[in-house]
This record gives sequence, C-alpha cells and structure tokens, in this order.
Amino acid sequence: MAQRLWEGSRDRPRPRALDTLGYELLAVDVEAGTAEAAFTVGEEFGNTVGNVQGGFLAAMLDATLGTAIVCTLEPGEIAPTVELKISYLRPARIGRIVGRGRIIKRGSRVAFLTGELYDAEERVLATASGTFLLTPAPDDRAPDDRAPDDSALDD
Repeated sequence: MAQRLWEGSRDRPRPRALDTLGYELLAVDVEAGTAEAAFTVGEEFGNTVGNVQGGFLAAMLDATLGTAIVCTLEPGEIAPTVELKISYLRPARIGRIVGRGRIIKRGSRVAFLTGELYDAEERVLATASGTFLLTPAPDDRAPDDRAPDDSALDD
C-alpha cells in the first residue's frame, strides 16, 4: 500500500527516512484526510533508560501527519512541515508503535493536522499538531535543462 501511495499516485519519491523509522502504511482515506501507519522501533531508538528517544517519536508523528496530507496532494504539489508541536504523554517502549493522523482544516495554501502515537495496548504515547505549507514542488532539473529566465528582458 505504501508503495502505491508514494510511487503509484504521486510524482515524488518515497522519503528514505520512512525506512529508518520502520514505517508501514496501514490505512489511508483520501476523502477523510486520514492515515494510519505502524513503526517498528528497535533498541537503536532507545534513550539512556531504554525508552524511545523523543526525537524519533516526533519524526514518527511528522511522518504520520505527512502521510495524511500527501494522500490529498495534486501531482506537482508538496506539503513541507512548517510547524510541529509535540506533547509527550507517557514513555514509549521499544516495539511496535501505531500513528494515526488526520486533516483538521485544508486551505488553498496551508493545512492543519493532528495525530497521536499509540502503544500495543492502545494507550496514547504522544500527540502532535502540525501546519503544512501546500506549494508547488521545486524544479529538480539541472540548471542547464531549465528554460531560460526571460525576466531580465522585461526592463
């Protein structure tokens, strides 16, 4: 399912950071603007007391919210995160963590999302609210392959 989301219906490649996080797409609902993903968390994600380090949880929440907005984008459009607020509610243990994200409001240029991470017992580990900028993707062609800039001729 994740392969289809990133490669089948979108024109941008799947972020490699998702592999680092042990990301698995579980469900997506384009009309509702929701996504659910699982993360396989190994001991390399642990802090000094054996819990998942908070920065990894933030990345998981960003990936979850990002999936919810990416599934609604048009070809040639991207949605970088411009703000992400995390609340850590309980320690996250090594193992499987599930993220659920949803669009709260989507305008023409900005989208607001919220989401949570859950442990195997369905306890909320952390919550997030995020703001995403809806913008055209940058031109990835090499400078020599781009059309000439005629704006200098407008003087």
